[in-house]
Amino acid sequence: MKFSDVPGHHEAKRRLVEMVQQGRLPHALLISGPVGSGEVMLARAFVQYLHCTGRSATDNDSCGQCPSCRQHQSLNHADLHFAFPILKKGSGVTLCEDYMPQWRELLDQDPWMDFRRWPEMLGKANGQPVIYVDEADVLRRKLSMAARVSGLNVAMIWLPEKLVPATANALLKLIEEPEPGSMFVMVSNAPAEILPTVYSRCQRIELRRLSDAEVAEVIGQGLNPADALAAAHVAEGNVIAARDSLGTRDSQRNLDLFMQLMRLAYQRKVGDLKAWSETVAALGRDGICRFLDYCQRMVRENFILNLQVPELNYLTADEGQFSSRFCPFINERNVEGLIKELNDAETDIRGNTGAKIVLFDLAIKVIILLKA
Repeated sequence: MKFSDVPGHHEAKRRLVEMVQQGRLPHALLISGPVGSGEVMLARAFVQYLHCTGRSATDNDSCGQCPSCRQHQSLNHADLHFAFPILKKGSGVTLCEDYMPQWRELLDQDPWMDFRRWPEMLGKANGQPVIYVDEADVLRRKLSMAARVSGLNVAMIWLPEKLVPATANALLKLIEEPEPGSMFVMVSNAPAEILPTVYSRCQRIELRRLSDAEVAEVIGQGLNPADALAAAHVAEGNVIAARDSLGTRDSQRNLDLFMQLMRLAYQRKVGDLKAWSETVAALGRDGICRFLDYCQRMVRENFILNLQVPELNYLTADEGQFSSRFCPFINERNVEGLIKELNDAETDIRGNTGAKIVLFDLAIKVIILLKA
């Protein structure tokens, strides 16, 4: 992974390059950023640059050709040691090494590192992976040995917020005073959840969310540029969310259900709306909440479209086709009421109120508001 493979984050890249070129490496570096911002990719690019033997004094990226770079690209560099959340296997000691094939598979298939996939890859979709205390002893042993290739051992910890307290406490001394020729690189999506004593011992680089244009460029291959930009805008800088929203069954389903709600409400077909509410209720709590979030976005987008400010609109081609005819019905008289009712319905669903009742009540209120 090279810096050039990572979109955006130009200031963070500059700081990382300067650390290496000026020989000011911290004992522990924490790179934190929102999910889907490429934080793991940036950490990998930094360590590859750190170990690269083919860069010149003026290079701001690894060469990608030397033996060290090739070892990084195949995830087999001898001086890079990984620690990451795992699930226990039985009652014995379970280490990250036991899951190294799955770890390499995740890094290789999805460099954006979608954590939602990880428990399933570990064999338990509903599991809660953490970093157990036995991993601290493994890292201590590995870092105590001389680096085999580069002169610098690097321990990369993915999601230090998943360190159980015993593990974090066991690593404190090693993080504060690492073995000669070693350093820690930690990658976090939730730095506020890291044990304060660990967090305070790290030099920190905080990443901003990627811009809509940067996300659209990542996901846009073979897509209509407007669709890619719309997905990027809704995802708020999260490449994983933007990628998931494109061409998925959920995305088309949500649009279909939104169109049904608005058409049936306009026609005042109460019986059909009751059947609609039962269909949506079958999505389950999380599915309903995602749908109601989607509805709120579509109401906002249609209101903006009705105001004729196209540069502020982010609609896919299918959404735009429907909205071009529907937007006159979303106006200053009903937009706030529609958003409020959708938000209240979501709050009730999250509170485990009966979904069919909440959704049918919402549908009746939409009838009234569309006629406002």
